[in-house]
Formats: sequence, structure tokens, C-alpha cells
Amino acid sequence: MTSNPDPTNRRRARLAVFATLVAATALVAHVATSTPVEPLRPPPPPPAPAPRIEVVFVLDTTGSMSGLIEGAKRKIWSIANQMASGQPRPDIRIGLVAYRDRGDDYVTRRVDLSADIDAIYAQLQQLSAGGGGDTPESVNQALHEAVEGLGWSRDPGVYRVVFLVGDAPPHSDYPNDVQYALSVRAARERGIIVNAIQCGSLSATTPVWQQIAAAGAGRYVAIRQDGGMLAMATPHDDELAQLNRALAETVIAWGAADERAEIEQKRELALAAPAADAAPRLSYLAKSGGRVISGRADLVDAVRAGTVDPTELDADALPEPLRSLPAKEREAYVKQMGARRETLKQRISQVSRERDAWVRAEQRRLAVSGQGDGFDQQVLEAIRSQAAATGIVY
Repeated sequence: MTSNPDPTNRRRARLAVFATLVAATALVAHVATSTPVEPLRPPPPPPAPAPRIEVVFVLDTTGSMSGLIEGAKRKIWSIANQMASGQPRPDIRIGLVAYRDRGDDYVTRRVDLSADIDAIYAQLQQLSAGGGGDTPESVNQALHEAVEGLGWSRDPGVYRVVFLVGDAPPHSDYPNDVQYALSVRAARERGIIVNAIQCGSLSATTPVWQQIAAAGAGRYVAIRQDGGMLAMATPHDDELAQLNRALAETVIAWGAADERAEIEQKRELALAAPAADAAPRLSYLAKSGGRVISGRADLVDAVRAGTVDPTELDADALPEPLRSLPAKEREAYVKQMGARRETLKQRISQVSRERDAWVRAEQRRLAVSGQGDGFDQQVLEAIRSQAAATGIVY
């Protein structure tokens, strides 16, 4: 026989459960009020992309332009280094269109826009002045190819600019030629500024260059026939030349045969460069990521970036001295070169800053004395004023 529970006991049990719930609720309320809840924070925004400069030099390479071409070969690294001094620090791509005239060895030669300034430097070293004869040149074709035939970006906010550099007006009598006015209009529609630098004082050239600059929202300047570029030896060049040679000794070519050859060619060009070229090259590379060559990284920089493991490379992908080394010794050698490189780069960075400051002061002095009107200075002055519209300040 089952007995019924005592009603009093049931009441006590219910009261006990209720009391427990009340206590738990009070505890939760206390915790909620005494321990503030950290609000959810959105993830930090990704870093803003670096601003960009895309610049194409359209160079007359006929016989009368020999002085400017030789000067441009000497100054390309200085121009690139000073472009890279902007804030925020810009990424830089450079392209070339060399032009002569119909009937010469070539009408145009193009080098597409590239961040590999070592490769641009190598291409520029191969240019020489020749040909020409009748006064007008194939300016129309050169400008058309500069605007339509190169890999310009379409992103907004990029400072895109052409520098037309020559001493003679365009042929206006060639059939199927796209006239310069149409090319300049197409450039502006794409956000490309067109500057015109006249070498010499040929009267037939002046109004055309002025029209091109005006329609291209750019600048017209006239400079000496030879470009008026002054050699600028600094007190820091000798030390930077020594550091350049020491840095080149740490370069390790790798990859397929043509890739190794490309790295070795850049290394040899860097070693052969005079101090006035080697110094701004080192400064530019320090500003643009710290590699020892532009373009494809050598093995030391590739290992540092984590893109390759030296112990896993086939022997055929290595230079001769490393092929016979065991994997661990190969890895140790690469690390040794990397450590030596970092020490050199610290000194290069310091000396480069001192050199950059010296160059800026010298440029100001030359400008005040009326000597700062050469090709390189005119290019840099245009870049300083025009790049400000895209937020790059010099």
C-alpha cells in the first residue's frame, strides 16, 4: 500500500526550488552588472595599398640626341630613387619607347612598364643615338604606342605620366599615322598626363611640344640639346660603391638556366656601374623592399621571403659551387650570406639617408644658382608637382 506524501513536505520542496532559482538569478544579475562585457570589435582594416607611379619615357634616339641618351643612362637610377622618396612611399613602374624614323634601323622600340628597374636600366644601356636625316621624326607613332601599346593600369588614384623627349617635330605626311593630338586625347581619357621636354631650340618643334603639353595637362620645358644633366658626385659615393661590391658577392642565382643568367646579368651590371649610378641604385632598392636586385629575387632573398627551401632545390637550379654541397651545408651557406647581407644593408641604409640629404641640399643650391634645369631635374620637378594630386608628397 502506497502512502501519499505529506502536503507540508511538498510545499517545502517547492519553496526550496524557488529559492534556488531566485538565488541563481540574483547571481547572474550581479555578474552581469559587476563584470562589463567587452564589446565586439571589428577586425582592423587591411593596410592601405601603396600609391603608385607609372612613368613612360618616349625618347628620340636619332643622331642629334646622343648627349641626352648618354645622360639618361647615368641618371635613371637617380630619377627612380628620388621618385621612391615620396610619402607615402610609392610603388614605381617605368617603361620606355625609343623612336627614330621610317627608313632607320627601327621606327620604335618598346619596353613595357615594369617594376624591375634593373631590367629597365639594362635596356636603356643598349640604346644609342643614330639615324635621322630629314628633320621630322616618327613622333606620332611613338606617342600612339606609348599610350595604346603598353600595360598601363586602369586603377583609380595612380599617377600615370608620359615624358616626350626630343628635338624634332613629327612627320605629318605619313599615311596611316595616328596624329599626336588623338594620342594625347586618348591619354587624358585614361588619366595619363603628357609632358613635353624639348631638347635644343628648333623653332619648328616648340609649338608642337607646347600643344602636346597643354592638351596633355602637362608641362612644356626646353632644355639644352645635350640634356644639361650635371654629374653629381657626393662625399658618400665611394663608400656606397664599396658596399655595392660587397653586397654583390652575396647574390646567389637560382632557377632555370635563363633565370640564373638574368640574375647574373643584373649582378654584373650593378658591379660595372660607376659609383654615381651604384649609389642611387642601392638607395632605391633599400626604399622599395630591401632586395639586392629588382624583379625576381635571388636565392637569399627568396629564402628570406619563405618562397623557397634551399634544401629541396634540384642541383640543376643552383649555381655550380652549391650543386655538390649536401642539403644542410647548402642551407647553412645561404643563411651565412643572408646574415652578411643584413649587416651590409644596415650600413647602406644609413649612408643612403645621408647621401639623399646631401643630394636634396645640392639640388636646392643648383636651383637657386640657375643650374638645376637639366633633363633629370625637370622630370623630377614635374613629378613632384603632379603626383601631389594622387596624395604623394615630396
